[in-house]
Amino acid sequence: MRVIETLFLSSTLVSAATAAGLTGNWLADKSNGDGTLRRTYFHLKEEDLRITGTIRTTQFFYSITDSSGGPEGFTLQAVLPHGDRRVIFEGKLEGERLRINEVRSSGPGPAMVAHRVPEDEGALPAYIAPPGLHPVPDNGLARTPPMGWNSWNKFATRIDDPTVRQVASAIARNGMRDAGYIYINIDDTWEGERDGRGYIQPNRKFPDMKELADYVHSKGLKLGIYSSPGPNTCEGYEGSYGHEEQDARTYAAWGIDYLKYDWCGARNLYHDDQMQAVYQKMGDALLASGRSIVFSLCQYGLAEVWKWGPQVGGNLWRTTGDIRDSWVSISRIGFDQDRLAAYAGPGHWNDPDMLEIGNGHMSDTEYRTHMSLWSMLAAPLIAGNDVRDLPDSIFRILTNREVIAIDQDPAGHQARRVWQSGDQEVWSRELANGDIAVAIFNRGDETATVTFRWADAGLSKPPVRARDLWSYSDLKLSEPTYSGAVPSHGVVMLRVH
Repeated sequence: MRVIETLFLSSTLVSAATAAGLTGNWLADKSNGDGTLRRTYFHLKEEDLRITGTIRTTQFFYSITDSSGGPEGFTLQAVLPHGDRRVIFEGKLEGERLRINEVRSSGPGPAMVAHRVPEDEGALPAYIAPPGLHPVPDNGLARTPPMGWNSWNKFATRIDDPTVRQVASAIARNGMRDAGYIYINIDDTWEGERDGRGYIQPNRKFPDMKELADYVHSKGLKLGIYSSPGPNTCEGYEGSYGHEEQDARTYAAWGIDYLKYDWCGARNLYHDDQMQAVYQKMGDALLASGRSIVFSLCQYGLAEVWKWGPQVGGNLWRTTGDIRDSWVSISRIGFDQDRLAAYAGPGHWNDPDMLEIGNGHMSDTEYRTHMSLWSMLAAPLIAGNDVRDLPDSIFRILTNREVIAIDQDPAGHQARRVWQSGDQEVWSRELANGDIAVAIFNRGDETATVTFRWADAGLSKPPVRARDLWSYSDLKLSEPTYSGAVPSHGVVMLRVH
């Protein structure tokens, strides 16, 4: 009799679920392999041959704008509130489960299986109004652009404690630390869950963050970490929303020296015109933490951040979208920075994103241009390659002390474009001792002879001598013009006296 009752109850539940159709809150989760889950919520309502609702995945919160079909097979189209990103999902109801997959340009993505969860699960947290604006005092850090390494460009979600230790050891051993690369920065996917008191814990990939910081410090280096002012990071891990002061104290207790703070999930709750106040909240928290922590604002140049970055305690701020390891990406980003020169200076830097040098998709000539342009821009020099096994040519590019000296010049002036003719252009930068750094770029596809007047580079008369920073040679100069061959996508970089 008990078996019959159990079978009847199970049949009734299945029938009820089927009768409800697609209406409900569905969760598809998958292990990240580090003790955390990647969760996607489909909050659906099926009515009058239409499916409406929302989809929440990683840092994105979509609204369903169009649909077709029903439980036996459906298609959903959803967009972000700002309309700048669209997704399409296909799926069908199979008993008590929803089988669904994202439709991508390359074809269907991996199938997900979703199950019903309570209606309020996965909802965005309650809105917390940002504070009123006030200036955050200068923390006195980053008087020259920060130099170091970041995990994302090479390792992305694969970063873990052993890799960070190996990188720190390599940088301390191979000469990069002595050249100035001192920050070892862990990007996204280190985060675990919060404990019962709300304190963030690292996930299984990072068993003891304090011990890791101690190890990095023992190598004469500093440790950086990553978070977001939103409830989720870019990869869907735990953000700092509503826990800013608590997280800042946690970072200080661990021995963290640098925070990269990525807008990502915050856009689900705040508008761009609230960004300054939202970042100010963490700026205040870091200052009150009792530890000196460099504050890196990562919000892709939105809301003219260069105009208010210093006021929220920011030491550097992203001026662009994400960089890629390609000539198109670094030239599009780097050569567009001229307009921002007035906003750079000691303690506060324009950040055109991390270095791609050594990641394998550009030539050494292009990587030298990348290093030269970032140094002329007084940009942070944050390497993003695997430094544990550096080819000699890449090592020489990253550790050219004379080029680094331009980047680290204490006057902190960002270079300006002073001359351009077609694909060739000249940038000039005043240095603290009265020298001038001059970079001659050829963005064209063929070697070109570039000729310009020294007066165009800001010199009232021809320099007596100059140093070619990539050929390590001294030049004697007397003519009012300079003329020299520059390879395709290449640079000649001079320090003139």
